[in-house]
Amino acid sequence: MSLLQEVRADLVGHARTAGPAEVATALRGRRVLLSEREVTELQQGLADEMFGYGRLQPLFALPGLTDVLVNSPSNVFFDAGQGLTPTDITFANEAEVRALAQRLAVQLNQRLDEANPYLEAISVLGHRVHAVIPPISGQHTCISVRVPATKNLTLDELTRLGAVSAGAAAGLREMVRAKRSFLVSGATGAGKTTVLTALLGEVSPSERVVMIEDTPELRPSHPHLVRLVARNANIEGAGEVTLASLVRQALRMRPDRVVVGEVRGPEVVTLLNAFNTGHPGGGTTIHANSARDAVERVELLCLLAGLPAHAIKGQVLSAIDTVIHLERDATGTRRIAEIAFVSDLVGAKGLRLGAL
Repeated sequence: MSLLQEVRADLVGHARTAGPAEVATALRGRRVLLSEREVTELQQGLADEMFGYGRLQPLFALPGLTDVLVNSPSNVFFDAGQGLTPTDITFANEAEVRALAQRLAVQLNQRLDEANPYLEAISVLGHRVHAVIPPISGQHTCISVRVPATKNLTLDELTRLGAVSAGAAAGLREMVRAKRSFLVSGATGAGKTTVLTALLGEVSPSERVVMIEDTPELRPSHPHLVRLVARNANIEGAGEVTLASLVRQALRMRPDRVVVGEVRGPEVVTLLNAFNTGHPGGGTTIHANSARDAVERVELLCLLAGLPAHAIKGQVLSAIDTVIHLERDATGTRRIAEIAFVSDLVGAKGLRLGAL
């Protein structure tokens, strides 16, 4: 057992905090002589181990960090805007990775054990923390941490970064100004939340925006925002608040725009009804491989939610005007690859930006 682990065990056993005096007391009796700098480093290591991400903590100081992924004790990756990058961070064994995952679960008031083999929660810093333990995840505990952006990008900034052309940016501004409802699609990590946030930043300050999310990620620069956040059921199966119910509540809050962070279930029907009943100009995101796939996925979600098949196309056509599809290339660069009208996608090919 390392000195760090020994001191940590002593402090945990005596319910102490990891302050300088407590660290010094824990070292006394072990016949270890350390400098003030070494004690400070030990204290920081204990803080990371007990209250942070342990061995992963240095990664969270990287500028532009979006993801930290642990696949096994010796297989750790991060993404800071240039795609997934391997690290030289290694854990001692599988038990250490699992201990980190379970400690994170305790900090987030969740359980992670054989009865509840996965963790999905939001940290106090807004990080989306996910973990799965064996045998569900094979032989190794897997940990995924999604880090929200610390700075909102405007359409002008996205244009300078090459994520959208000047012409497309002008078209998107006109879309927002004309209150045409839209859908932002793309794969995981393609930049859907970034683009949705930028579009909401173009909404007139005189309008009231009500946002509904299951994970609070949207942070648009707008003076009149109301945020509603869904809630999972507790261990007893009670207390669930669904996205669909929050969309219904939003309609009673005098919104000028209704926005859902991401649709993936029956809430899509409630949102389409909102867009079709006097609340145009809203938006949402959806996971899809193309603009056409995004519309087809909306239709499938409507079908699974019980909407009659003969009514789905008409509902989608009248509710959503534009699909903005994002892609991420092998270098990690995110860009708007497709902007298409839903009327063009139903029975026809979408418009590629390269052809515009």
